[in-house]
Formats: sequence, C-alpha cells, structure tokens
Amino acid sequence: MPTATRWRLSAALALAAVALVQSLAAADDPFYKGRTISLIVGSNSSGGYDTYGRLLARHMGRHLAGNPGFVAQNMPGAGGIRAANHLYNVAAKDGTVMGIFDQAVFLDQLLGVPGLRGDVTKFNWIGRLVGNSAVLFAWHTARVKKIEDALTNELIVAASGSSSRLNWTALNALAGTKFKLLTGYEGPATAKIAMERGEVEALSLPWSVLKAENSDWLRDKKVNLLLQTGDKNPGLSDLPRMIDLARNEADRRVLEIFTAPTVVGRSFVTPPGLAKERVEELRSAFMAMVKDREFLADVEKMNFELGPLSGAELQAFFAKDYSPALIERAKEVAKLAGN
Repeated sequence: MPTATRWRLSAALALAAVALVQSLAAADDPFYKGRTISLIVGSNSSGGYDTYGRLLARHMGRHLAGNPGFVAQNMPGAGGIRAANHLYNVAAKDGTVMGIFDQAVFLDQLLGVPGLRGDVTKFNWIGRLVGNSAVLFAWHTARVKKIEDALTNELIVAASGSSSRLNWTALNALAGTKFKLLTGYEGPATAKIAMERGEVEALSLPWSVLKAENSDWLRDKKVNLLLQTGDKNPGLSDLPRMIDLARNEADRRVLEIFTAPTVVGRSFVTPPGLAKERVEELRSAFMAMVKDREFLADVEKMNFELGPLSGAELQAFFAKDYSPALIERAKEVAKLAGN
C-alpha cells in the first residue's frame, strides 16, 4: 500500500476514533449537567404561586440526571397572562425554562379574555402540586347557614379576584343563588377584616389556607361552610360543590367550565415545542420529587397540602372538547361579571 494511502487511512481511522469517543462521552454526559433551569413565576414574591414555585425549585433538580440548579424569576402582570405569553413566545424551548402561572389562564382562554398570545392547551404540562378547590364560608351572624339558604336570602360576598367574581356570578345565573358581590377589596386579608367588621358576610379561601390561618374560626364555629368550588376537599365529603347546584345538565356543563381553574391549581409547564424525551424526563422527575422524603418533610414543615397530578393527566384535562354553544353560554355569564 502506498505511503500516502496509508497516511490517509490512518488519519480517517483516527478521526473516526475521536468521533466515537466524543459520542460515547456525550451519551454519558446528561443534558442538564452544568445547566440551570429558569422557573418563571407569574406572580409577585408572595402568595401561593411563588411559595409552591420555590418549593419545587428547592427539590426537583435532585431528580434530574445532571442535578441542575433552579432559579426562580417572578414575572407578575395581567393576571398571569404576562408570564404565560413569555413562556409561549419568548422562553427557550430546550428544557431549561419552566413556569407556573395563574390557574385561571385556561378559563381566560375559553372565555376569550384579550391579551393571551398563545394556546394554553399546547404547553407541555409537567405536573401539579395541589389543586385549588376553594371553600365559600359565611360569618356566623349571617342568615345564610347553608348554601340552600342562599337561594332565598341575599348573601353579601367579598369577591376581590376574577375567579370568585366569575364563580358567584355563574351561580346566580345558573343556580338561582342571591349573592351580592362586593369587589373593592385588595385581597383575602382585607376581606377577612371586612367580614369581622360586618361589612360583608362571606368570602372564599382555599381550604388549606382557611385551616392554617383561621383555625380558631372553625374551632369556635364563627363561620359556616357553604360550598366548595371544585372537587371535594379532604374531610369535606358532605359539603356541596358548585356543580351540585346546577338545575339541569346543560347548566352543569357550563358550571364545569368555571371550575376549570380548581383543577389547574398550582401546576407547572414548559413552552410548546420541547422535545418529547425532554418532556418525559421532566415529568418523571416531578413525580419522583412528590414522593421524596426530603420534599415531603419540607411540605410538612410549611404546613402545606399536596394534591399531585401527573403531567399526562393534566394534558388530558386540557384536551377536553367544549362545544362552541357551551362556550358561548359561558361567555354570556362572564359578561354579567364584567369580564
């Protein structure tokens, strides 16, 4: 064999060997090694979205090969829509960005609320830490002692957020309740003070929050529990749900649309367009995290509750088909609430 030919063959073999070594090294080098995952939190640095977001940020990296760090970045604005728009249109689609935004964004999309630039159903849903079936409760001096009483007696309800305004407006329209909504309160803290002063008679809170922050109200029977907005909470199996008040099946279907945020709760997404294997890696890590002893100890220390749902189950929920006629009825109800 001529010398030049032997040289070219040796060079080709050497290059092939280098390529093989690099390929094997890449296979043993996890994607997340040396990387950081940005967690976009669609709220300010207080409240449930931020707290649950930072809880995930402290623990999920241990369950991904390469053990990436997480850095939380708050992006409040437009009721969570600002963060959703960023995740959908701007954020990297390689698995290095996750997010959590307001549970009502999917309902906003169904109702045609302006400002959302994307399709919530096309996010890759990674998992849910907890649902949010809020409880409506009335001060003990109110004439309404159980939800049936609200069909014949007016009940003054503090409704500071869009979800509560929509829920109680929908029940007035579709179940015949007589809720009078007062919307001038900044949030639950001021609404609770107003209720103690007698300015309002009722408001709603997540069941876990009511138990943690106002256990004395429950112990001393200062409030009467009336209704839960979504699925039944632990220990409240006999308390009616919103959809239980529907007068017929058609009205029940409309009320189901308004309960969608309770299913979403505190859920996490990645932008659309992420490779399937990366989505599955993140979903597997999420489900491993929610079973981890260190994670569960942190949850217990915070006195928080969990209601995990897998990413696949969430994705199936968003794939539900709502007929145009059903959505139009929901939009008509929403107009009554000023949406």
